[in-house]
Amino acid sequence: MLSSPVRHYVGGVFDASGDPIPLVDPVNGRSAGEVPSASEELVDRAVGAARDALRGPWATWSPADRAQVLHRIADGIERRFDAFVAAECADTGKPHELAADVDIPRAAANFRNFADLLAGRGEQSWHTPTPDGRGALNYTVRKPLGVVAVVSPWNLPLLLLTWKVAPALATGNTVVAKPSEMTPSTACLLAEVIAEAGLPAGVFNLVHGGGGGAAGQWLTEHPGVDAVAFTGASATGTTIMRAAAARLAPISFELGGKNAGVVFADADLEKAVAGTVRSAFTHSGQVCLCTERLYVERPIFEAFAGRLVEESRKLRGYGPMISAAHRDKVIGHLTRAATDGEVLAGGGVPRFGDERDGGFFVEPTVLTGLAEDHPAVREEIFGPVVHLAPFDTEEEVLGRANAGPYGLAATVWTGDLARAHRVAPALDVGIAWVNTWNLRDLRTPFGGVKASGIGREGGDHSLDFFSEPMNVCVKL
Repeated sequence: MLSSPVRHYVGGVFDASGDPIPLVDPVNGRSAGEVPSASEELVDRAVGAARDALRGPWATWSPADRAQVLHRIADGIERRFDAFVAAECADTGKPHELAADVDIPRAAANFRNFADLLAGRGEQSWHTPTPDGRGALNYTVRKPLGVVAVVSPWNLPLLLLTWKVAPALATGNTVVAKPSEMTPSTACLLAEVIAEAGLPAGVFNLVHGGGGGAAGQWLTEHPGVDAVAFTGASATGTTIMRAAAARLAPISFELGGKNAGVVFADADLEKAVAGTVRSAFTHSGQVCLCTERLYVERPIFEAFAGRLVEESRKLRGYGPMISAAHRDKVIGHLTRAATDGEVLAGGGVPRFGDERDGGFFVEPTVLTGLAEDHPAVREEIFGPVVHLAPFDTEEEVLGRANAGPYGLAATVWTGDLARAHRVAPALDVGIAWVNTWNLRDLRTPFGGVKASGIGREGGDHSLDFFSEPMNVCVKL
């Protein structure tokens, strides 16, 4: 948590008003302070401040000016690196090295990446023939959408917040952000950095609170919001989509996943096992990209399962579930899975003999023997759980991997390059990794299909979403 209270940031002013929401340390279950819940009036004021800022000095800033301020924000994150890491770990319970190696560096990189992309971005133009022979010049101009609502989740609080805020600001929009009420601290630190970076008042605003019947609903339903960018559960995305549809507001959604992995018999066994340990258990499985169901070609199934179980039991220093409710949801899945299938490793709540016994931990778990329509195979668990199943043919495994409502990410492990190029594009997902996992280039498209999202983020795809192309035609 922050040394100072968590606050809203509206119109360039910090504000701690609102009914308090208790914060709980997921590592030990103890009280960790509180976060103020924004009133409907404060949300309305934040949207008003963002709309006023569209007509203020911000409107005169050139792309080069905006790129410079994004770099200053990145500088500010790096100057306060230790504070950001401490706040991220305190809110989420994730291991220090994960926040220090991934979350906070990536947050700064988001601002730098979009600043650099913006600086090198051009527009299109055409010389158009006309009957009089003199012609016309057509060219495009990109304009901001306006006021953008950014709603971000609890699992990667700063990384996913900045993944949307950075391109929204780069393209000249103003922003009202609402982080998860369970992980508000790094968003508040970001508001402090943005204030120090010299962004005009009202360009970035921050409100805290819950979803339905609270800040999240009031923000996404607000008639003054021109677009919504959301990362979170698919069911919440459906609710936000209905609200946005009433005013035909553009939406960008990165939603849930029940990601499949495919391990062929010709894969490097040790690399595939190590990669699966990462893809299944990073942040205790609380990453939308994590592998929850793994299909292993039958000739190596027993050997692979044995090695994965062995490595999963060696894991130490993993973090907790975000809350007691989420832990109980995960354990509920595991209890049913133990009855209907087989638990090869884990399956319960660990005991440490220290303060962590009051926290919300779940053991890294390997399951097998469940039917394809079993809830633990079909529904997103979002915990340290992977189900293993054997397969016999390429056609069979593609059908099983592509089944279900989600389509975010997948992994393919094989030593056959031709097979890799054949199988990866045949998967119904937004991103497929071959012989690796979560190797990201921030310029590439990111997003899912089916219930895993709408639209693409990253590089020019984000800049395109957050801006509207306009054509200007000049008769010569």
